[in-house]
Amino acid sequence: MSALPHDPGLASQASQEFEIRRLPAPLGAEVLGLNLAQPLSDADFDRILRAHWEHVVLVFRNQRITPAQQVAFSRRFGPLQIHVQRKFALQGHPEVLVVSNIRDENGEPTGLGDAGSLWHSDLSYKDKPSLGSLLHAQELPNVGGDTLFADQYAAYDALPEATQQRIAHLRAEHSYLARYEELRQRNPWRPRLTPAQIAEVAPAVHPVVRTHPATGRKALFVSEHFTTRILDLPEEESRALLQELFAASVRPEFVYRHQWQPHDLVFWDNRAVLHLAAGTPDTERRKLYRTTVEGDAPR
Repeated sequence: MSALPHDPGLASQASQEFEIRRLPAPLGAEVLGLNLAQPLSDADFDRILRAHWEHVVLVFRNQRITPAQQVAFSRRFGPLQIHVQRKFALQGHPEVLVVSNIRDENGEPTGLGDAGSLWHSDLSYKDKPSLGSLLHAQELPNVGGDTLFADQYAAYDALPEATQQRIAHLRAEHSYLARYEELRQRNPWRPRLTPAQIAEVAPAVHPVVRTHPATGRKALFVSEHFTTRILDLPEEESRALLQELFAASVRPEFVYRHQWQPHDLVFWDNRAVLHLAAGTPDTERRKLYRTTVEGDAPR
């Protein structure tokens, strides 16, 4: 396992009493009794980090924290990534992406309303994709708004051995632009990208199967949203194999459906899960704040 981050200034902080309880689901655990508005001791952070490696999705209940506190907690795990959609960054906190379907008095969107509408791993189109994302509930709908998570360790393990061998050394291209215009057609308010933004999200190439740097476990690393093709395969063969892997990656038995509670903060491992926003009716308001931790180049 990789070394744990260490903050000498927090080593002497008193530990909090909290429980980490496995969810009655294929993956995930909830963290009960922890107050993230208070600085975490190194011992408590160590416990959280190891739980994140083990459960891949952590649900921190009842977190009444500010955006600055969310940013500070997120930074404990590594540098934060700034989303290309800066229009939807929270004012005063560029590290926070507003995920919301709410419009202002002029009818303009105040957040990225269709974020997560296709299965994906956040920022897989970057040379250094996200280690993990943290999403904090601000305003929740009465109906809808669930988030689904699919275990990519389990998806890989369940593949036939012949398929595992076939994909062992394959690499695939990931592109932010892969489905962007399709999404703009569905949601015209999604902004057209500038040339500078397009340059910022140039495609990246990653292994189809990645090895988690902390656990050493293998996971599928392709998604219907961002993966465009498998390198060194004919186009038709690439397309067929990707469709096979997309289906294998989100089998129902690998999926946890998160039904949000007020003040939930959910932290998932983008190296080991895909996620999907199940959708919110237009008549309901939904707003969450997302921070994204930079990871390493997949191997």
